Amino acid sequence: MINNSGYSEAAGLGLGDEVDDMPSTEKDLAEDAPWKKIQQNTFTRWCNEHLKCVGKRLTDLQRDLSDGLRLIALLEVLSQKRMYRKFHPRPNFRQMKLENVSVALEFLEREHIKLVSIDSKAIVDGNLKLILGLIWTLILHYSISMPMWEDEDDEDARKQTPKQRLLGWIQNKVPQLPITNFNRDWQDGKALGALVDNCAPGLCPDWEAWDPNQPVENAREAMQQADDWLGVPQVIAPEEIVDPNVDEHSVMTYLSQFPKAKLKPGAPVRSKQLNPKKAIAYGPGIEPHGNTVLQPAHFTVQTVDAGMGEVLVYIEDPEGHTEEAKVVPNNDKNRTYAVSYVPKVAGLHKVTVLFAGQNIERSPFEVNVGMALGDANKVSARGPGLEPVGNVANKPTYFDIYTAGAGTGDVAVVIVDPQGRRDTVEVALEDKGDSTFRCTYRPVMEGPHTVHVAFAGAPITRSPFSVHVAEGKGPSFHSHPH
Repeated sequence: MINNSGYSEAAGLGLGDEVDDMPSTEKDLAEDAPWKKIQQNTFTRWCNEHLKCVGKRLTDLQRDLSDGLRLIALLEVLSQKRMYRKFHPRPNFRQMKLENVSVALEFLEREHIKLVSIDSKAIVDGNLKLILGLIWTLILHYSISMPMWEDEDDEDARKQTPKQRLLGWIQNKVPQLPITNFNRDWQDGKALGALVDNCAPGLCPDWEAWDPNQPVENAREAMQQADDWLGVPQVIAPEEIVDPNVDEHSVMTYLSQFPKAKLKPGAPVRSKQLNPKKAIAYGPGIEPHGNTVLQPAHFTVQTVDAGMGEVLVYIEDPEGHTEEAKVVPNNDKNRTYAVSYVPKVAGLHKVTVLFAGQNIERSPFEVNVGMALGDANKVSARGPGLEPVGNVANKPTYFDIYTAGAGTGDVAVVIVDPQGRRDTVEVALEDKGDSTFRCTYRPVMEGPHTVHVAFAGAPITRSPFSVHVAEGKGPSFHSHPH
């Protein structure tokens, strides 16, 4: 018979004196009973999920593998291969059972599945601890390590332990919750709702509003939806997964079925209770300062916690004109949208961000758009006053500065004389229209001069220019005494 702990008592096995690995006292049986019972239930259901396609099932994990036949059937289903050698189809004697189990264990060895301290005798004799260890090895290999999962980087997966891999997949799928383990974080049932709803948006849309003090109801709702519409069998019971005694192996066994889950047609997906205030916007395009005229402004809207709805963005300029910004979904796990607009005029703009027709948190945003800074690289200058030779002391000369297409900015000219002084040569700037400025100057010394031309605070193309001024006729200053 099976007692509460999940171990069979030796007497009930009908194996007589050959049972030498069995625990003997009630105390031993009870020591880790609650989690072991859950694990035994979970592993039994996992085996049955795979065995049902060949018309077999286990009722007692401890005894039903002892003749080797159902173990062989399970391995053939999991591996999609046949055993490498013959076995006894009707094992009536202990020796036949031992040989059958040996065939199964040998198969696992050839499949490069490592087994620790388990031999055929342990299984024939019903050593529950070692049988649970064997089934866990199969779950790790066939349900967690081997399958290829979508939404996963192959490189990363290869470097991780099976536990890290499954946890990483779940964390990626459920960005709203900090899930770091396979026991505590699942105990109020809400993480299950979040996982189901992220695998199939709309299956458990209101999981965030679930009462954490109703863990069994929460788990039952999520697991029933997953069973009905995602094809995820309940290999663990709702009462068991939220039990503080549950072990990580049982929870992992259940959750390892989700990466392969596919939504069935006709699922009753409902839209989430919308909460537009849970949508957030961030990025330079909604900052109060830093945006300039004719420069594209960008920001991001994140809607993962707000439900399913449309994002619309309107920009109102200081003159009262409103236009719609460009909104592109990024199709990522946080359901973000990339928003861009190009302000045409300087001044205070109002950026309104709507989710499902309502303002999101902090919308509308006030954005001060500044004048665009010009691009000095697009400015050129030419004329006799910039030629390396040909200019004469005390004689006015000039050059023109062309700023068309360079944006907004001030033109500035500084001329450095042969003694390195910046204030001896007077400069006159005249706006000639058509984005052209004429600069006139009269050098007073002979010798090398440097002409610096700047636009919007930066040197223009080819600036500074080197100009050698020749000695002039008539009175002049010289850079060196005769």
